Amino acid sequence: MIPLYAYRDNSCDPKKCTVKRLERSGLVKVLSKISHIPRTTLLLDPTAEQALSPADRPARSITALDCSWDVLDTGAVSSWRKRRALPFLVAANPVNFGRPWRLTSVEAFAAALVILGEVAQAALILESQGWGPRFLELNEEPLSLYAAARDSTEVISIQGLYL
Repeated sequence: MIPLYAYRDNSCDPKKCTVKRLERSGLVKVLSKISHIPRTTLLLDPTAEQALSPADRPARSITALDCSWDVLDTGAVSSWRKRRALPFLVAANPVNFGRPWRLTSVEAFAAALVILGEVAQAALILESQGWGPRFLELNEEPLSLYAAARDSTEVISIQGLYL
């Protein structure tokens, strides 16, 4: 299992926070300072220039930025070597169901895990949400294609099929 971390600044709605459920289940370690994020982690950042791909295996850990994108200063993480954006996927969460790129942190973790070949771990963390397993159903085809890609360039090419 790949260790999972989440940087949380408490700017999101605590009633809808998927990371809090993962934390209670012991499936993620929550960090309250950006400086506490391991420098060797694979950082999920939608502003990253490179897409996540199977070439990022083996990842020592995965970190999600669990905060409101309206207040996050991405300059604070721009120096990370392994910043990756997720390719096109649609949300299964009740707030953004069917909307592209509007994933919760648990959906982002699950997508990253599937792309990196850790499907069982992805399914496990999605079980923490009642709607979680639906995420894999909605995105079955693109996730399987992304997971079979060689590198970020190929992932971007596959993403083009959905845009």
